[in-house]
Amino acid sequence: MNKVIQGDCLIVMKDIPDKSIDMVLTSPPYDNLRDYKGYTFNFEGIAKELYRIVKDGGVVVWVVGDATIKGSETGTSFKQALYFKEIGFNLHDTMLYKTNKIPLNHNRYEQEFEYMFILSKGKPKTFNPIMIPCKYAGTSTSGTFRHTGNELSKAHTIKPISENKIKGNVWDIVSGNMKGTLDKIAFQHPATFPEKLAEDNILSWSNEGDTILDPMAGSGTTLKMAKLNNRNYIGIEISTEYIDIINKRLDELQPKLL
Repeated sequence: MNKVIQGDCLIVMKDIPDKSIDMVLTSPPYDNLRDYKGYTFNFEGIAKELYRIVKDGGVVVWVVGDATIKGSETGTSFKQALYFKEIGFNLHDTMLYKTNKIPLNHNRYEQEFEYMFILSKGKPKTFNPIMIPCKYAGTSTSGTFRHTGNELSKAHTIKPISENKIKGNVWDIVSGNMKGTLDKIAFQHPATFPEKLAEDNILSWSNEGDTILDPMAGSGTTLKMAKLNNRNYIGIEISTEYIDIINKRLDELQPKLL
């Protein structure tokens, strides 16, 4: 608990008890889009272990995208989501994380998002929705239009528009060097995701004191944001070089938490 473990996550997770993890947040090394020092991973084996160790009502946030090979997207993201469903997870939500645009320079629009699949083991036990201001707060709405057989009629109800509303499931989050984090050391890893992406998911799907797992911890963003938000954390990372990065980032948090 509250440390990062060096090793293959498929092997390490076998020592984690059944139904002991409240939330998983991770981004796998999909489609060989990045150089992870030659490491590969057994997706199906990892998915089954995650289902075993996640508590009933727990959530897995799986951040993934697709490569474009010979003019066609691989569809890896969809295949993984469907496999999670096949082994028992609910596909609770399909969210989009808007990243920096990737210029493709061919006959398609520029790629600017990745998927965040919210996978739940049964009904999620926790949802703390992030609220954002309503654009028209303080004004009134007269309700909706309803079909009444052969015609469309207006419902004559007057309702004030609330100050805030639940954030949508397309998240536009600043990323890139020195934007997603101020930890310069983090960018020694090839695919650091923004701290706000990790934090907003952790705040949404867990509570203080819960245990957060990142089985492919990378530069340790999930672990850092779990610690900052009073969650327990477990990180697994196969690369000793990346573990050094993680530990340095976590060690630097100590003065901030005193």
